[in-house]
Amino acid sequence: MAADPDRQGPPSRAAFARFVALTTRWSDNDAYGHLNNVIYYALFDSAVNAILIEAGLLDPASSPIIGLVVESSCRFYASLTYPEPAEVGVAVEHLGRSSVRYHLAVFKAGAATAAAAGRYTHVYVERATSQPVPIPDGHRRLMEGLKTPERGEA
Repeated sequence: MAADPDRQGPPSRAAFARFVALTTRWSDNDAYGHLNNVIYYALFDSAVNAILIEAGLLDPASSPIIGLVVESSCRFYASLTYPEPAEVGVAVEHLGRSSVRYHLAVFKAGAATAAAAGRYTHVYVERATSQPVPIPDGHRRLMEGLKTPERGEA
């Protein structure tokens, strides 16, 4: 795997194919007055699932094939706090037979660079058996459209 480009500093908006606006909540703040670290992971998950649901590719309660997070990471650059609105940048970094690795970042609404950036790897499985399956064609087409020229296929 290539070196992590996020080590060079926060990514800019150009690194992402799509943005999802999300609202922070009162309960997201921790005792230090900023969003708790786990909230960034929840924002990542919410953004990816929102895109899949909007495209009609995921019904969380009944889809027979689902993506399970098998690996995740996050690097923090700046703090966000409630009630700041957030935008999550989404890009597909690698698309395999049964897995997809997303590059994700949380931006303060309108900010040029990310407050936090990371990765999520989903492995597609049959819900009933939890056995890996090929990524369905509709999902694959959507994911192909989420690749960015800056990232491409890793």
